[in-house]
Amino acid sequence: MEDVQARHPNPLVVDAGSGNAYLGFIVYELFLKDAQAGELLSIEGRPELTERAKGRAERLHFDRMRFQTAHIDAAQYPERIHVLMALHACDTATDDALVAAIKHGADHVAVVPCCQAEVAAQLKEKKARGPGSMSLLFQHPMHRREFGSHLTNVIRALTLESFGYQVTVTELTGWEHSLKNELILGRRVHRDNRRARLQLQALLAETGVQPRLTRLLGIMPAGAAEGSVPEGPAPEGSGSLTEPGSEGEAAPGAVPGADEREA
Repeated sequence: MEDVQARHPNPLVVDAGSGNAYLGFIVYELFLKDAQAGELLSIEGRPELTERAKGRAERLHFDRMRFQTAHIDAAQYPERIHVLMALHACDTATDDALVAAIKHGADHVAVVPCCQAEVAAQLKEKKARGPGSMSLLFQHPMHRREFGSHLTNVIRALTLESFGYQVTVTELTGWEHSLKNELILGRRVHRDNRRARLQLQALLAETGVQPRLTRLLGIMPAGAAEGSVPEGPAPEGSGSLTEPGSEGEAAPGAVPGADEREA
């Protein structure tokens, strides 16, 4: 927040899948209430929660908090987002939040994923198709659930890296407070990262999964047929990850002074 406030005259923060918007209220109180500018947009699909949060913002005179009732994948986003955060957006909703961040050039991303079920289901189908040492990692339902959750977040981190983000994966809080506490932080420092893209494509091919995030961004497993059709087009303005010379090139609006990543 301090970074975007220093570099942008009117920073925009998006809280995707905001629920009661408690996280948004905390961020507004700490960083925006006494600032001269800056807005926070809360996006939530349940209208009763939106109305409740809107009333709370009016009582607190948080005049630069805005609210939109929409699912994350169908929301109307501003052209430019500076910070996107998503706390416990369930299953593929976190993927939708990351797509919005990448598509709208967010400088910073902070997500705490929750209930990752999609990849576990894909692993179950892969297990039924044939033998292999990799399948031993998810042979039992409990292992499949845990491995699927871990694999989902590894793919998310690699996807952010492939679009030029410097990624940190850490804990939001102690395990005694929540078992869903993996925090993925991304700071955009380059236009793209071809090395991370190739690693991501290899991982998709080796594990046989293709979660919603990679489908929406048009990222295919290594060796996939050219005629394969992804779920959605790559985001506009994201930059091609196969252009020669694109590795290490700073992204427009990238955080100045960020360490150069090895190409």
